[in-house]
Amino acid sequence: MQESTQKLVDQGAMLPLMEEFYTIQGEGYHKGTAAYFVRIGGCDVGCHWCDVKESWDAALHPPTATEVIAQKALGCSNVVVVTGGEPLTWDMTLLTRALKAGGANTHIETSGAYPLSGTWDWICLSPKKVKLPVPEIYKEAHELKCIVYNKSDFEFAETQAAQVSDDCILYLQPEWSVRDKVIPQIVDYVMKNPKWKVSLQTHKYLRIP
Repeated sequence: MQESTQKLVDQGAMLPLMEEFYTIQGEGYHKGTAAYFVRIGGCDVGCHWCDVKESWDAALHPPTATEVIAQKALGCSNVVVVTGGEPLTWDMTLLTRALKAGGANTHIETSGAYPLSGTWDWICLSPKKVKLPVPEIYKEAHELKCIVYNKSDFEFAETQAAQVSDDCILYLQPEWSVRDKVIPQIVDYVMKNPKWKVSLQTHKYLRIP
């Protein structure tokens, strides 16, 4: 990457764009809502069950002008979801500034492994054991989404829930590849611990992106 381009990426004026698409939000509080997704490349968290491992290497995804990303998103929807990869690897200030100037509601899906940047109307925090969130992001989260792959994930979820605000909505979501095994466990757990809600990847059931 040229030094001038790298400087713009470091400033958040360009971002390694993996893909962007208009679809239906499939998970969490806003499931069923039409939204424009912006997937930013780059992630060093390394979840073994990640379904977008091709997003991990930022070098594979072309640096794209943040203003161009914002304008394309604004032309499609007033709800824009920034995801990854891990979007907070990069400075989100300029992207959200442009989106907010255009009247968009800004949502982010993040592991919280890096400091929060940007202005967000909705923060979905999905912590990972291999690289825990930075402490200050917990109180900013609007929803906490913990992925359940095995029984130990329930204990991890409780340690994470103890750190978010009282207003944060708590979700347990089955990891897709083991959903048939863990959904009954999640249902049983939520019935015994009703502060939690069940989140499903409904877009996969609907067979949409």
